[in-house]
Amino acid sequence: MSGSGTGAGRRVVVIGAGVAGLAAAHRLLERGARVTVLEAADRVGGKLLPGEIAGARVDLGAESMLARRPEAVDLARETGLADRLRPPATATASLWTRGALRPMPKGHVMGVPGTAAALSGVLSDEGLARIERDADLPRTEVGDDVAVGEYVAARLGREVVDRLVEPLLGGVYAGDAYRISMRSAVPQLFEAARTHTSLTEGVRAIQARSAAASQTGPVFMGIEGGVGTLPLAVAASVRARGGDVLTGTPVTELRRTPEGGWRIVAGDRNLSADAVVVAVPAPAAARLLRAEAPRAAAELAGVEYASMALITLAYRRVETRLPEGSGFLVPPVDGRTIKAATFASSKWGWIADEDPGLVVLRTSVGRHGETEVLRRDDADLVEVSRHDLKAATGLDATPVATRVTRWDDGLPQYPVGHHARVARVREHLAGLTGLAVCGAAYDGVGIPACIASAYAAADQIHGDLRAAQQLTADPVQSLHGGAGE
Repeated sequence: MSGSGTGAGRRVVVIGAGVAGLAAAHRLLERGARVTVLEAADRVGGKLLPGEIAGARVDLGAESMLARRPEAVDLARETGLADRLRPPATATASLWTRGALRPMPKGHVMGVPGTAAALSGVLSDEGLARIERDADLPRTEVGDDVAVGEYVAARLGREVVDRLVEPLLGGVYAGDAYRISMRSAVPQLFEAARTHTSLTEGVRAIQARSAAASQTGPVFMGIEGGVGTLPLAVAASVRARGGDVLTGTPVTELRRTPEGGWRIVAGDRNLSADAVVVAVPAPAAARLLRAEAPRAAAELAGVEYASMALITLAYRRVETRLPEGSGFLVPPVDGRTIKAATFASSKWGWIADEDPGLVVLRTSVGRHGETEVLRRDDADLVEVSRHDLKAATGLDATPVATRVTRWDDGLPQYPVGHHARVARVREHLAGLTGLAVCGAAYDGVGIPACIASAYAAADQIHGDLRAAQQLTADPVQSLHGGAGE
């Protein structure tokens, strides 16, 4: 969009060059704004990080994106990656629980089954019998929000939570199912809990709606060369459209100007902008907003984060025998150190194709509140990963290369009441025109959710700039509300 009354030509500064900040910049450039992106780190991408091990290209951060939401796949296509989008080569996975690798059950919503039979082979007979009691229990009120684990355990028993819900949620949030908000993390389950007495009946209703929608195609998608190449492509597109992306440029101050614009201090740089998008993690956002929006800053300072580490290992294929499938999840109740393992060469065909003689695996360690394991040095994390991989799969070969990638405070936590905290943040910011926030701390931690958050922020800024431009163009009409008043 361009022309009078659209906010075209106005300067916007985006603070943060993770996928959310870059997506916001991309959208704002489409709307005709002049955009500068400022990133404290020496690279773009945030938690998306491409790398290599033993010459093979891999992801050292997030490795897949939900394809049933359009934002991430569409952005990849728009930035020249259409021919590199790849579905997983296998969609089967396992649970390492009760001493064995067991096929991941189907017929559940984030681990919550529609029938007890769906979890046969994973739960004990007692656990399966407890699920059957759900239909006879009185209604469990959820109020404004409730913890996923608390509610599911009340309806179906703790074994469902501990053996299935916990590892599935842990793979997304690195958190504790008994603290994670059902309203924020699994909204379709929250709606089912509000509208059905029986939880299993509510799950079956969700499944029926999904079947009626006839969704086809893969649930997840990767990118040849790694999902970490997505922010690189978006940054390249931003620059090609005339935007600036500056790394190694931490912002230390954000202040309102008397004219209603913004002053941004980044090292020895002083920038002026008509609008600002703050696309950094909650603690950094809190520091930047403290001067102009202290109540919003206080809310953001209260967002907790989980740290984790990814251990990537490369083996010679002739020495490696792995089970079928893409990997396995590990329930915390089983007392293992790793919480998941991905057979990357099996999951992503392009890794296997690039070096057929190499097998790449990765494990993850660390959940919210677990700090002791992350104090171990890299060599120790490799050894505990090898120990658990051997116990789970029998793999006893020596890796030809290893890499440990630490994500300190990498994943925001969504405890009960998170939606209300986010609403308060936005309420406190509502009076500051030309300012928007976005990223994983607000409406979802997945890549598509972060991009959707970025688009909402960009559209808000576009609306603010358009209104300001209209006011400048015709202040009398704006003051009197226009014709018909």
